[in-house]
Amino acid sequence: MTEPTLERHFEVIHDKLDRLDEAIRGNGKPGILIRLDRLEQDAKRQGKLVWLIVGATVVAAVSTLVQWIAG
Repeated sequence: MTEPTLERHFEVIHDKLDRLDEAIRGNGKPGILIRLDRLEQDAKRQGKLVWLIVGATVVAAVSTLVQWIAG
């Protein structure tokens, strides 16, 4: 390869690296890192919400059962 060809090749690689960096970091808009973090936070919140609903359902069922037995 000649020197201009190598230089052009490095420019192409540099441009691709810039696009990858922009996709990961976002460059003013949400990038992959921020979007992944938001998904992880939503998953944590959803897990807590599910356990809250399960707990409330169990408490309601036990309360109903106790009232039915106590009569």
